[in-house]
Amino acid sequence: MKYLKNGPVQEKRVRLSEKVLRAIEDISAKKGESFNLTINKILENYFNLKEENKVHSKDFYKESPNLKFDYKNKIKIFENDFLNVDLQSLREKINLIITSPPYNVSINYNMHDDTRSYQDYLNFSEKWLIKAYDLLAFDGRMCLNIPLDKNKNGLKSVYADLVSIAKEVGFKYQSTIIWNEQNISRRTAWGSWLSASAPYVIAPVETIVVLYKNQWKRKNKGTSTIKKDEFIDWTNGVWTFSGEKRTKIGHPAPFPVELPRRCIKLFSFKEDVVFDPFLGSGSTLIAAYEEGRIGIGVEIDPTYVELSIKRIKDHLKAEIEEILTAK
Repeated sequence: MKYLKNGPVQEKRVRLSEKVLRAIEDISAKKGESFNLTINKILENYFNLKEENKVHSKDFYKESPNLKFDYKNKIKIFENDFLNVDLQSLREKINLIITSPPYNVSINYNMHDDTRSYQDYLNFSEKWLIKAYDLLAFDGRMCLNIPLDKNKNGLKSVYADLVSIAKEVGFKYQSTIIWNEQNISRRTAWGSWLSASAPYVIAPVETIVVLYKNQWKRKNKGTSTIKKDEFIDWTNGVWTFSGEKRTKIGHPAPFPVELPRRCIKLFSFKEDVVFDPFLGSGSTLIAAYEEGRIGIGVEIDPTYVELSIKRIKDHLKAEIEEILTAK
């Protein structure tokens, strides 16, 4: 069956169940030409994804051993340690970095040591911040998702220390967004129970530190995609939305797509390059693709690389299902 008419994939054969085909025909009859054009675009993206997966042969990966996924130059995933991967081609081309680096609070990341000494953690943070700074464009920005503090093996001022290091590296400070995760597990560190002797105060929130390279105002303006109500709401420095359950995503510390989505729409333009040096479960790239940005990520763990690729592929396929079920 040739499907659909008047579209770029009219010579393609879509292998779908009879039930789905009937649903397409029914919706198409009701919605007319505009629906045909929309579904053709979605199907074209689907076929391009399948074809590009075929094109990336063993020779391709031999020449680019760290590049594990490339969808139409819109989404790229590199498998390597961010500190070691060769990203010279991206130097001074990244418009926005969004990332949640390892917290050093004994989370099992498989490939990353999250139990190093605090000083080693700060040294590691300085190294990756230097490389991130080098990749940013002249007016590039970074949204850094980190905790206020940590109470493993003694209280540590993670937020204050990382902001200080970032400024020493060359980053300029713009603002801090408080993320009220709502369902965050209560961290109990009372110290002296019911006594003024030595009580501990722990804030059950995380921060999103907004930094930039040389100047805050963008030199080359593009197309914004943020809506009026979103702009009004998100420029308020307290964001309240739920986090992701690790059992649902399959990653020990996933952040929800909503977090990078807000940062992308608020701090970047359409077609900007968005980068995540600690990709994890791929949330940043999903949000980048949804909002019309170019998304590039680096992940050291092969398991999480595969998880990210799967989530992105599932998301692309879901676009077709969303159109088909629209009424």
